[in-house]
Amino acid sequence: MADREDPLVAFKFGLEIEGKLSGLFTNVGGIGSETEVIAQKVQNADTGEDMIQQIPGRLTWTPITMKRGVTSSMDIWGWRQQVVEGKIDDARTNCSIIAYNQANEEIARWNLENAWPSKVIGPEMDSGSTTYMMEDLTIVHEGVERVS
Repeated sequence: MADREDPLVAFKFGLEIEGKLSGLFTNVGGIGSETEVIAQKVQNADTGEDMIQQIPGRLTWTPITMKRGVTSSMDIWGWRQQVVEGKIDDARTNCSIIAYNQANEEIARWNLENAWPSKVIGPEMDSGSTTYMMEDLTIVHEGVERVS
């Protein structure tokens, strides 16, 4: 019988910037890449029949969105402020997204190359609400690799 491996169940997610954990997040989306598909008309050399051939175009890395409860940490806002001030070279960094299980053990890691925050959105505030204040972070990058 083949070995069966159950899917990983993540409890929380960390963002590690330059080797330092910069926050824990409850939601992460968009880790991946996409290749543009170009439809090119070609002619079959044997039959002369016209056909459409699908060829790969430009590679793009999808933006990553992360959500977390508001804390006293200003790391994400400071990182974003570098971009706001036009210091994009200072803001670009390699970082990692880490998935943790309920025992706080790392179960998966994705490394991002030349990442920087394109958007930070503060919480929706309602004094009558019983939910946590949440902030959203969007990271763009030039490459992602799952390393564990």
